[in-house]
Amino acid sequence: MGTIHAVCTSDRKGIQKTPQASVELKEDWGIEGDAHAGKWHRQVSLLGFEAIEDFKDRGADVSDGAFGENLIVEGFDLKHLPLGTRFTTSGGVELELTQIGKECHTHCAIYYSMGECIMPHEGVFVRVLKGGTVHPGDTIEITRNPTPEQTAEVAAYAAACVAAQKGTPFVA
Repeated sequence: MGTIHAVCTSDRKGIQKTPQASVELKEDWGIEGDAHAGKWHRQVSLLGFEAIEDFKDRGADVSDGAFGENLIVEGFDLKHLPLGTRFTTSGGVELELTQIGKECHTHCAIYYSMGECIMPHEGVFVRVLKGGTVHPGDTIEITRNPTPEQTAEVAAYAAACVAAQKGTPFVA
C-alpha cells in the first residue's frame, strides 16, 4: 500500500503545477481544471516520492509539482510496473497505468540547473477508470497486476491515442 503525498494542477501546459488541498478526478478525463485532462491515455501523471527525495539528495531544490506531476505517490517503484496495472485510492478513485516515462521535447528549468530531469524516466501516466476526490494523505494500492494480454491491450490503446493526436490512422 502507498500514500499520496501531494496533488497538483496547472491550467496551462508547459509550466510547473501547484499543490492543491484536493483534486476531483473525472472518469475518462482526468483532473478537473488541469491542462492535461482529456480523452487520451495520459490523463493524470504520477511521480514517486522516493524518486523526488533522491533527486533532492543530489542537490535539486524542487517543490511539489515542479516536474509537472499531478500526484506524488510513495510506496511504489512506478517505472517498473507493467502497463495495465490498476490502482485504487482510499476514496475509491480507480486508475490504470498507460505509459511509463515520456519524451522531453524541450528541456525544463530543472534540467538546466541539474543537468537532468527525472520526469521523463521516473514519471508514469494513467487514465481514470472511476472518478472521485483525491487528497494528500489518501492511501493508494495496486488492485490489479495485469496479465501479458491486458498489458498488450493497454499498449494498443495508448498507441491509438498517440496516432489520433498526430492525425494518423492506427493499425493494430
